[in-house]
Amino acid sequence: MDWPTIFSTANLLAMLAWVALIFGPRREIMFTVLREGAVGLLCLFYAALLIYLMVIAPQPGGEGPDFTTIEGVRTIFATDAGLTLGWVHYLAFDLFVGLWVARDADEMALSRIAQAPILLATFLFGPFGLFIYLIVRRIHGARKTA
Repeated sequence: MDWPTIFSTANLLAMLAWVALIFGPRREIMFTVLREGAVGLLCLFYAALLIYLMVIAPQPGGEGPDFTTIEGVRTIFATDAGLTLGWVHYLAFDLFVGLWVARDADEMALSRIAQAPILLATFLFGPFGLFIYLIVRRIHGARKTA
């Protein structure tokens, strides 16, 4: 397998989706295309990679990956295949969370200017961006009810 190409392809798909989410129009069709298109493709990509790694090309000795220990996870991520699998996992979940943040923020009437750095943080740092949004959401919601 050409893991660098697979990695780059998944990265490019995610980056294009994030650009569309942050700067594109917020219409229902955009959310649908990003959720079912980009996130769906990343999830399908992940599933195919997972099946390939666990069923078609398992590790020598026939044992599956060990996700129960830090050493096992380190061993998985020490390969291009494992690293690519993990990265696609991050890309899919972070984009899904970004879609939720954008939709929820739109429903709360949080400005797109305020959303942009939160979405960028979610893209770059995943849970940290979500944490920032949850705080902003709480503050913004408290202002609206006061």
